[in-house]
Amino acid sequence: MSGGNVKTKIGRVVSDGMEKSVSVKVEYLVSHPLYKKRIKKSSKFIAHDEKNLCNIGDKVKIAETRPISKRKRWRVIEILEKAK
Repeated sequence: MSGGNVKTKIGRVVSDGMEKSVSVKVEYLVSHPLYKKRIKKSSKFIAHDEKNLCNIGDKVKIAETRPISKRKRWRVIEILEKAK
């Protein structure tokens, strides 16, 4: 791993149907510009899972990396919590 500040995110695996790849949904809160109510938003990232260890529902930590394919720019660093 090279570079000083590597972006990391924590999210849940929503799809593991691909070979060596998982789809990770990252949720975050934003404040409404007018009403100031906190709204839950989410983004989906395709992450590289070299050993196919992740399953649907797992909580994972992903880090930014070089482009691996057309949509893959993240890789799974660790599985924080296995799905029940």
